[in-house]
Amino acid sequence: MHTIPEILLWLFTINLGISVGAGIYEKRIVLPIWFIKSPGIGYRVNIQGMLEIDSGRKFWAGVNTVPLTLLTIASLIISVRSNGTGYHWWLMASLITLIERVATFSYFIPAALNLSRSENLPEKKISNLISSWLFLNHFRILFTLGAWIIALKALSLS
Repeated sequence: MHTIPEILLWLFTINLGISVGAGIYEKRIVLPIWFIKSPGIGYRVNIQGMLEIDSGRKFWAGVNTVPLTLLTIASLIISVRSNGTGYHWWLMASLITLIERVATFSYFIPAALNLSRSENLPEKKISNLISSWLFLNHFRILFTLGAWIIALKALSLS
């Protein structure tokens, strides 16, 4: 019989794994549709592509945005209150994921929404915004990957 903390750690770890895979998929498949690199201009937004794919609402909200955020908060609470084997690893994974969640809500989501409504911005500004977003997104994926590996370590010790 599994305890609530064990089940929570399993769910947290599974959700992080899904988030890593989905983040890599989005980087390789979705983002090249959203952000098109044009020679001499830099990046431009394919607003139609963003609206058609709409991965934020169609996928991320139900798989990552809400579940991972709730699992992160619950993991922080449980791991801080626990002192069993592997709980310091769980706390570390939760803290890394918290940083990623804060970055997602404070930068990535608002920036993507702004880019989807950017038809009146100068091309150079749009290109710079996209370049920054894409560059920082590499770190977001790495943070999630790191948190997942650390959560797997915590899971192996529980």
